[in-house]
Amino acid sequence: MESFGARLHRAVRERGPLCVGIDPHPALLARWGLADDVDGLNRFARTVVDALGDRVAVVKPQSAFFERFGSHGVAVLESTIRQLRERGALVLLDVKRGDIGSTVHAYASAYLDPSSPMHVDAVTASPFLGVGSLAPMFELAAEHGGGVFVLALTSNPEGATVQRAVTADGRTVAQTVIDEIAQLNAGAEPLGSIGAVVGATVGETGCDLSAMNGPLLAPGLGAQGATAADLRVVFGSSLPAVLPSYSREVLGAGPDPDALRVAADRAVTDCQAALTTS
Repeated sequence: MESFGARLHRAVRERGPLCVGIDPHPALLARWGLADDVDGLNRFARTVVDALGDRVAVVKPQSAFFERFGSHGVAVLESTIRQLRERGALVLLDVKRGDIGSTVHAYASAYLDPSSPMHVDAVTASPFLGVGSLAPMFELAAEHGGGVFVLALTSNPEGATVQRAVTADGRTVAQTVIDEIAQLNAGAEPLGSIGAVVGATVGETGCDLSAMNGPLLAPGLGAQGATAADLRVVFGSSLPAVLPSYSREVLGAGPDPDALRVAADRAVTDCQAALTTS
């Protein structure tokens, strides 16, 4: 089974360093002239899939915006996941799950087991109950070639209160998360399958990312205020591992498929320039 880290490394090399979110906010549906209902949701998601599924390395559906429509919205999410994978995109489901024991194993089964209708390439996860509590998720990901992106330094301003807090051993909470991920990724080539979420808006992290050996998902670009140039400030020497993530900045170009492609291509060009090290 090829690892998620290896597949991600290849996808970024072939399609460019870009993750595009599918975040069907009510305001965005309205901007596209769509109703805020399941039909509007389905048309929105299908347009993004058709426009970008065969050209973007990673697509990141935000599960909450599908779940708010109940079982019908989840059915649209299942269909969207299947269509994206058929077009060759890696699917990162933004669910931010976290729990303990059998519950986190159930979450892992829902998203990382190939027999599940919600099976994706990777998920986001919350380590608030401790990184070790996510072990069943890491284990199932390893078994089936999946990936997990663990929240470390998020782009929302409230996150710093917890994530930059200093623990008893003198490390910040964020550094502790990053160090535990590094242990999980040790020896993996060309890239580990356990990533960290580090927002592009956070400025200098104060963290040592050099040993992580895994992908760094960088949300917060575009509508949240960060630019591709900010990636250099945030990630420094770890730029080669960064996966920039845009949502509204690209989606706002819709509903015209060609305009969505132009916006995605522009984002790739900007990110490639910012991530190029000399």
